[in-house]
Amino acid sequence: MVFVLFLIWRIVDVFVAFVAPRLIPYLGFFAYQKDLASYHLPKIISSLANFDGLYYLRIAQRGYQQYEQVFFPFYPFLVRIFSPVFINNYLMSGLFISNLSFLLGLIIFYKYLLLTMKPFSHLAIIFFLLFPTSFFFGVAYTEGLFFLLIILSLYFLKKNRLFFAGFCGFLAALTRVQGVLLIIPFCLEAVRILKNKRKFWSISLVSITPVLGLLTYMRYLLKTTGDQFYFFHSQTVFGPSRSTKIILLPQVFYRYLKIFLTSQHNFQYFISAFEFITFSFALIILILDFIENFKLKIKNFSLIGLNLFSLANILLPTFTGSFMSIPRFALLSLSFFVFLGRIKNRLITLSLLVLFLIFHIVLLGFFIQGYFVS
Repeated sequence: MVFVLFLIWRIVDVFVAFVAPRLIPYLGFFAYQKDLASYHLPKIISSLANFDGLYYLRIAQRGYQQYEQVFFPFYPFLVRIFSPVFINNYLMSGLFISNLSFLLGLIIFYKYLLLTMKPFSHLAIIFFLLFPTSFFFGVAYTEGLFFLLIILSLYFLKKNRLFFAGFCGFLAALTRVQGVLLIIPFCLEAVRILKNKRKFWSISLVSITPVLGLLTYMRYLLKTTGDQFYFFHSQTVFGPSRSTKIILLPQVFYRYLKIFLTSQHNFQYFISAFEFITFSFALIILILDFIENFKLKIKNFSLIGLNLFSLANILLPTFTGSFMSIPRFALLSLSFFVFLGRIKNRLITLSLLVLFLIFHIVLLGFFIQGYFVS
């Protein structure tokens, strides 16, 4: 079932990528098309590394250059490792890792939901696949790999395979900074088994592995750049709307309301509105999910842990003062999709699925044609 859904998802995205150049003009928002042409692949494939994807491929080929440390190292490391399999074509290596990781992640996600979601609903996975930005799982970005590592950590934690949970948590924090947030479900599991002293100390040790992953990268940055927070201090280079000072959520809302009142109604305006709506909708759903889980008197620590991780996952990027890329980051707020999968009203469910699919097709089409969408 999961493989069939994955296959349909891939076919739809490939079809959209094929049709997009015939319907959407290329306006040159992505300035590095010539760099992607060096991989000697059809544009329908090379465009799957637009924007951040190209930086990951560059890091895999020649290591970090100035400011590129904002991109965490594990994904480009794997791209480099697998590149000989594809005759040193780093783009093909990246796409292989992303798509294989996502397929494996979907299978584990399905198994995880069977263990935690009562009653189980396939709708959670369908919502996940149709989400407007889910196409990022199949491009040369970290999304596919990060999803696999996150869900493996949670699955192994649920199965009490603590070594593997910790190992995947360590690697997740080397893939993206949000990986460190796995400490939340890990610590909740430690609280759950507090009376079992032996297991408590074991899982307490596992809980620090995501932090160790982040500290490992910070140690590398300190040695190579002299700044252990260089991944954070370089944010403004890749997003002028981001700040290296901590900005609180009410200030971010104010910034966006100001944009809506003063900016021209161009493509960037549409993307800003989409970022704002996506964040607001996801935040409301996750709060409702937390309330629903709390009413269960915290009987299911797995769902509580997943919910708190999901909330932290979308809140953390907002401290840079922007909702930029939130529609993509929201993909890993998995409780959002679990909650949607439990909606019993068929009209609401169908309406959301259709809306997700429409935005998915539109955003993918623009991404293929070099427009920044998330």
